[in-house]
Amino acid sequence: MSVTTPQAQAPRTESGLLSTRPVWLVGILVTLAGAVVTEVFALVARAAGVPMEAAGPGAKEAAEIPVGGFFGGVVFWSVAGIVLAVVLARWAGRPARTFTVITVALTALSLAGPAVAPHTATSTQIVLGVSHVVAAAVVVPLLARRLAHVRR
Repeated sequence: MSVTTPQAQAPRTESGLLSTRPVWLVGILVTLAGAVVTEVFALVARAAGVPMEAAGPGAKEAAEIPVGGFFGGVVFWSVAGIVLAVVLARWAGRPARTFTVITVALTALSLAGPAVAPHTATSTQIVLGVSHVVAAAVVVPLLARRLAHVRR
């Protein structure tokens, strides 16, 4: 009869591939993920018949939002989020919390644009607003999780 003894296990810590990478790199990776998810969301809306035409302030008519436009928008605006994350990782006392509060507030503010877009169908305004939330739902928690692992 053989007796086995339980082996001592090291305490488990929450560490993963992203938690050990530079904040800027994690920012780029989660931005690409958020951009893909948001573009897929837009493609599904387009396939469901939502007109992808919107106008900005002062425009006389709506212009078509091209395929890839949502992807590009997420990448463009996420650059500011990556810069914010890098700055907070360096100087903030609680970078993850600060990042989350700021980005959630900015996401809420970003909903005003689609809500007041002139010459834009209501269904398109809804898709645009939801796409802001979709992008933030992917990017913000993953980047905040990385910031929670910042060591000083």
